[in-house]
Amino acid sequence: MDSTRVRRAKEEKKLLRRQIKASHTLLKHEGISTVSHPTKHLVVSNGGLGNGVSRESLLEVLKEGGTVESLLTPPAKPYAFVTYSSTEAGRNAYTLLNGRALLCHDQSVTLYFSYVEKVDSDRNVSCALPPGLSVLEDFVSPEEELQLLLAVDWMPHTDDVKVQKALKHRRVKHYGYEFRYDNNNVDKDKPLPGGLPAECDALLQRCLADGHISVLPDQLTVNQYQSGQGIPPHVDTHSAFEDTILSLSLGAKTVMDFKHPDGRSVAVVLPERSLLVMKGESRYLWTHGITPRKFDVVPVSEVEESGLMTSDMSNLTLSRRGTRTSLTFRKIRHTPCNCAYPSVCDSQQPPSPPTVPVAEGDACRLEEQYVHQVYEEISSHFSSTRHSPWPHVRDFLLSLPPGSILADIGCGNGKYLGINPEVISVGCDRSANLVQICVERGYEAFVSDALSVPLRSDSCDACISIAVIHHFSTQERRQAAVRELVRLLKVGGRALIYIWAMEQEYNNQKSKYLKERTTGASVESSDELATEENMFNQREEHDRKISSDMKCTEEQNVTQPRIHIHTNRTAFLSQDLLVPWHLKGNADKNKGARSGGRNGPLENTSQRPVFHRYYHVFQQGELEEMCFGVTGVKVLRSYHDQGNWCVELEKTRGNSS
Repeated sequence: MDSTRVRRAKEEKKLLRRQIKASHTLLKHEGISTVSHPTKHLVVSNGGLGNGVSRESLLEVLKEGGTVESLLTPPAKPYAFVTYSSTEAGRNAYTLLNGRALLCHDQSVTLYFSYVEKVDSDRNVSCALPPGLSVLEDFVSPEEELQLLLAVDWMPHTDDVKVQKALKHRRVKHYGYEFRYDNNNVDKDKPLPGGLPAECDALLQRCLADGHISVLPDQLTVNQYQSGQGIPPHVDTHSAFEDTILSLSLGAKTVMDFKHPDGRSVAVVLPERSLLVMKGESRYLWTHGITPRKFDVVPVSEVEESGLMTSDMSNLTLSRRGTRTSLTFRKIRHTPCNCAYPSVCDSQQPPSPPTVPVAEGDACRLEEQYVHQVYEEISSHFSSTRHSPWPHVRDFLLSLPPGSILADIGCGNGKYLGINPEVISVGCDRSANLVQICVERGYEAFVSDALSVPLRSDSCDACISIAVIHHFSTQERRQAAVRELVRLLKVGGRALIYIWAMEQEYNNQKSKYLKERTTGASVESSDELATEENMFNQREEHDRKISSDMKCTEEQNVTQPRIHIHTNRTAFLSQDLLVPWHLKGNADKNKGARSGGRNGPLENTSQRPVFHRYYHVFQQGELEEMCFGVTGVKVLRSYHDQGNWCVELEKTRGNSS
């Protein structure tokens, strides 16, 4: 008998300690003060929506203590407030229910009760829907819902790699046009075959007839979310889609969170078979997203025709998520967006710098815009600055025996083609304008890509590649350029490669590039450099703000880093960069203006056009390592020459060996 009394006393002390700890936690983290004397108001620790306790389960237990007048369950909080009909009922619940274990949604929680003087009625808050947003409940029938779900073919197909993806947090499929998560836009010139499913026609015609849309959508993204999955807050890209966006929820309901840039937020319940319509401010300015979780906080009885999720804590409970499929319909935009929200509109902001490419197609597009087009535009001005040969390159060319065949791959204006008149020299370049300059100077030259030169294998005694390979934007393409040089060489033939070095200061000596920052007529002024760098910093800050406030998708977490704009005549801060070229000369200036050739993401505030050339600057040892990966060749020597890494190669065996 004594042992039972002792055990009971220990349990009571243990319970009291946990009650006190719970009270301290509420005061410290939530500012909730408890009192020691009995009242009819109690706070229930561990009994909230935030730790998985549903309103219904909690209320069932609380009724054992007496008549419950009100129960407030704050969203996302691990506690609740209960008010009983009398202080006596409150005391009874405090004594009877303290330490009660409650099984809810496959988990066991222990409830701890504390008295409070009163329950703050100001905690009952209601919010309005964002302007332009509406939720239309039961927009499709259960039969239509089933038909639409069956219309989505989730079976993998060999030609479906791009339009159907298993993303980190959901499954997605595109119709009409592919939405690309690397740049949060669509390939507007590459429509997908088949268009939208025919099963969507009746739904869209109804939206048209009811005035929800004025034109039929031509792009559909189907997302399928399992319980616990979601999508980060984002604004659908302004330049990609027109104003109205429709999203149909099938299979299960969910809660979508909307947030204004000023911090206001609204949670909106999207019931099964409901249609979400976003227009105007709600489409262009507010972010929308779905928080990953297995349970949503929803009203006990949803108000018909609104879908609004208030924070009225007397009317909230938990809803277990099921598998939800959303059909989001959008109309592709073919002209720049001129909405009333320029601070978040990509059409009304300077374009962001490009990202470091991974895929072959992205690399080709980057090089076309930031290498090929640039050199065509600046060819005359560029040629006027390229007249003095590098001494070591000159020595290499003069060392070739008379009658040798030399190929200059990426010859530019041909300044190396006439160095050694005793050899047969031919050049090629990707720029037709630069090749024309070579021809006008009497040199043999033709237009060609350095990755595919139309010359026979084993036909050259020597090849040079001066300041070319650093313009290729992936490791694979840079190494392929070396392999192409080796292919052209005879066995025993030599190649000389120059690329820009990240180390512009080497052996305590600054390169000519750094020394010329403030001297020479062709160097940009300090004011121009500062202006361009400041503009870039402002754009970067804008991008960071938009990225943090309006993340487009969870795929943004794995998007390649941005390629920064380099400040001319300064040390390199990254390997992949855009180097500004300030165009001079009226002829080229007018040409650039006519063709729209100012390709860079930023422009100087001066009147001179600014172009941006892509470079991958090599770190020490990187060029040699890349050459070691090419078969049939050996490195004769490597060296640093005025801010360039250089290698001389020799071909050791034939291409068929």
